[in-house]
Amino acid sequence: MKPLTDRQQEILNFIERSLLQDGFPPTIAEIADAFGVRSTNSIRGHLQALARKGAIELVPAASRGIRLLKPTPDLDQGLPLVGRVAAGQPILAEEHIERYCRLGPELFDNRADYLLRVQGMSMRDAGILDGDLLAVQRTPEARNGQIVIARIQDEATVKRLRLDSKTRMAFLEPANLDFAIIEVDLQREPLVIEGVVVGVIRSGL
Repeated sequence: MKPLTDRQQEILNFIERSLLQDGFPPTIAEIADAFGVRSTNSIRGHLQALARKGAIELVPAASRGIRLLKPTPDLDQGLPLVGRVAAGQPILAEEHIERYCRLGPELFDNRADYLLRVQGMSMRDAGILDGDLLAVQRTPEARNGQIVIARIQDEATVKRLRLDSKTRMAFLEPANLDFAIIEVDLQREPLVIEGVVVGVIRSGL
């Protein structure tokens, strides 16, 4: 599949979540409403781009005529375990998935959509170590203080999110003094939230 823009990936994530939660794809109007877009024309444009890039198929004359060409993983099959993520590529790209792990839902307070293998020690003091598995819930939004999977400058990183609404700045804070805080001016560059961490599994799976 060809690389997606940030907005295209967000829309694809929304379609996948709708399929998982509702069992059917959203309408164009529902996608527009979810992203606060008044006109459905721009959403149609993004869907057509997703179809050209091989992510979805558009079924003519159907109100929910969106079909994923790579089906959303069935949660009964297990959670996809994601290893190293290549810069600029979607986290759940097929080539990043090492395997599927069957885990009981009672392990986590909130629903997890995938597992991400940690690389490095930047979150050591939060109890997240190199090689651990993070249980991640896919969402494009996060609250102050949550540990998130964020994409900045085409790189995915695990950090604690701090937002300053007055200055429109976002801070991605490590939990290790050996690492610097990443500052993002939201007026100048996008910050894409790929998900929030809902659990940690010590390495060994």
